Amino acid sequence: MFEFKVESFNLRKYSNKQLITLPLTLLLVSILIIGSWYAVTGSPVNPGIEFTGGTEITIISDGGVDPIYSTFNWPIDSIRPIASQNNAYIVTFQASEIEPDQLELISTNAGFDVLAVQSTSPSFGAESQKLALFGLAIAFSGMAIVVFFLFRKIIPSIAVVLSATGDILIPLAIMNVIGIQLSLGTVAALLMLVGYSVDSDILLTNHILKRKGNFYEATYNAMRTGLTMTFTSLSAITVMTIASFLFGVDLLTSIGIVLIFGLIVDLLNTYLLNFSLLRWYVEGSP
Repeated sequence: MFEFKVESFNLRKYSNKQLITLPLTLLLVSILIIGSWYAVTGSPVNPGIEFTGGTEITIISDGGVDPIYSTFNWPIDSIRPIASQNNAYIVTFQASEIEPDQLELISTNAGFDVLAVQSTSPSFGAESQKLALFGLAIAFSGMAIVVFFLFRKIIPSIAVVLSATGDILIPLAIMNVIGIQLSLGTVAALLMLVGYSVDSDILLTNHILKRKGNFYEATYNAMRTGLTMTFTSLSAITVMTIASFLFGVDLLTSIGIVLIFGLIVDLLNTYLLNFSLLRWYVEGSP
């Protein structure tokens, strides 16, 4: 297990305004990115074929990607190489009129070896998108209700909810910037971040509001546990992400990237934003 000398983080010498600047700036920039994305595309984040409908075909092309582009008449959404298999590619089409049998026949006639074909209908994709968004909304609403029930104090509860909001919106904005689509896997990663955010924020809030020592002793006690948990999780997820990337498991790679960014953001939101609001609430310091 990791051990941290948390007392080396001299939180006393920074004002609350200084500490909250970075997390609040990231949150505002993320809102602008997501809002701009929605204004341009009609969706806050690019959805994958699970939500839009479409077809994925896994083929072997000895000539690389150029023959793939010249073979198919439909717009190709993406071509992803499979690292674990030479000359193997996952080709994604989001056009709803494409039939999987057509793609398989064309691929075979073009001399490609077809390994797998997977299709999602647009109606099923739209229903999946509604369910995914509903699940996120329910998880977030449930989290807010539990937090208010536990503390029954407005400012500490708002601090936890605001921190959790940043833990969701900032990774969503990062997904837009680096090109990760919203899939069932990344939705699961976002749900995990909701749970992790609540865990770390409640740990800090509970230590401070029910502390037996002074304010900073309670904070550092919470940080010892919280930082150990976070860096242990980050280490495991980083190893998983690297291994998934090397073996060409795109879904796990995307989940890992979202979780890595989300956990880093959670550190900023918990120990800068949430801490500052709690210090202002308890001590009234600016």
